[in-house]
Amino acid sequence: MMSDFVPGLELSAAYYGEIVAPLVGGIPHSAALIGPGSEVLAFDTERSADHDFGPRALVFVAAGEVEAVTAKIAAGLPERFGGYPTVFDYHGSPQPGVLVCELGPWLHERLGFDPRRAVSPLDWLSAPWQGLAEITGGQVFHDGLGELEQVRQALHWYPTDVWRYVLACQWRRIAQEEPFVGRCGEVGDEPGSAVVGARLVREVMRLALLLRRRYPPYAKWLGSAMARVPGTAELTESLRRALQARTWREREAGLCAAYTRLAALQNRMNLARPQDEAVRPFFDRPFQVIGGDRFAEALTAEITDPALREVAPLGCADQLSDSVDVLTRPATARAVTAAAHGWTLP
Repeated sequence: MMSDFVPGLELSAAYYGEIVAPLVGGIPHSAALIGPGSEVLAFDTERSADHDFGPRALVFVAAGEVEAVTAKIAAGLPERFGGYPTVFDYHGSPQPGVLVCELGPWLHERLGFDPRRAVSPLDWLSAPWQGLAEITGGQVFHDGLGELEQVRQALHWYPTDVWRYVLACQWRRIAQEEPFVGRCGEVGDEPGSAVVGARLVREVMRLALLLRRRYPPYAKWLGSAMARVPGTAELTESLRRALQARTWREREAGLCAAYTRLAALQNRMNLARPQDEAVRPFFDRPFQVIGGDRFAEALTAEITDPALREVAPLGCADQLSDSVDVLTRPATARAVTAAAHGWTLP
């Protein structure tokens, strides 16, 4: 029954406190539930427990101690906790519920860089949003090494200039397709208009989250993440109208209502010079658009870092590709981002 389900964060916090912490008492370590898993972002439900689910914890230790601490923990773990096995099937292979590792290598594996050092524009732009959300989300159970919370704080949100750049690129994604809802519909291609409209809805949702300082999660949780943001009920209703529309004019009206809300939000954020929030015709054609490039250009004009200001408006990893095989492999995402921008990998 749904009432019997214990969310993964709650389950894992209890697991660490009752079982794991006593086993590593006296050993300097940090422990958390961060990284992959719907429970890390608190999107898990009873459905989540049918695979890749159980009491989990990451235990970070000093260099050279991984093997010894792993053995000590393994020797003291029960077979089950909270009704779940402590070694469970994870993507087809047995996975212990406690993973002991060094923080630096783990960060490199998850991000492609170590944020305890200086974080470059390549670092920021190559890190997929889902990965950033997974490291800054979840819960830290203990930070005896004194570094994990610092890492999470460093990655909590983009530096302001990087934020402006990513927002500008997101507005450009809207600008590149916003007139096509009407153009497809005008020639009788309502299915094509609906496809473009749905694509634009996704871009609007991602822009809304970025404006609210939230890393957009991957597709499965995008709507759930939007629903958690205060003050987005009217925006969500506009997007629902766009998705449910049967004609391109209704679809366009829903999208335009959403555009104007995000335009007003950006103006209130004082990130760039305010722009007219009203929609307007696309040149002399009878299609209403917000003119996303106006907002992109205004944001770019406020970037103070000369190097970042000259970066081509191609965007971050999630704006360059939506391939799961790219975005779940940090080294690949880093290579793709560097190649797109003409940067040399160190």
